[in-house]
Amino acid sequence: MNIPEELLYSRSHEWVKFADDETASVGITDYAQEELGDLVFVNLPEAGDDFAVGEVFADVESVKAVSDINCPLTGTISEVNEAIMDEPESINSDPYGAWFVKFEGISEQENLMDAAAYEKYVEEEKAKEE
Repeated sequence: MNIPEELLYSRSHEWVKFADDETASVGITDYAQEELGDLVFVNLPEAGDDFAVGEVFADVESVKAVSDINCPLTGTISEVNEAIMDEPESINSDPYGAWFVKFEGISEQENLMDAAAYEKYVEEEKAKEE
């Protein structure tokens, strides 16, 4: 499982890459895309939409099911990655390159974990499943 050190992570398996204190890219983790299976559709919000921590901001459809993507921070969508809407499979092949949206005006992000904490969290989640 790939967990890049430079990113932050949520308990709902989104990653966050900060460009500066108030702007960041968001996507789903390698673990999330693996659990979802082959992705066939992505539904994204529009630039200018506001979201708070925990709100659903997107959804993905895999061959298994439709899954909500939760917001790992509070902010306003500044950019949407249209490319993943045309090629949702790119999320499976490169989950950390296939960002979903970029946020600006970020205010709430306190619950994000570093790579070591996220790795421990995923191991605990896997142990519960067994």
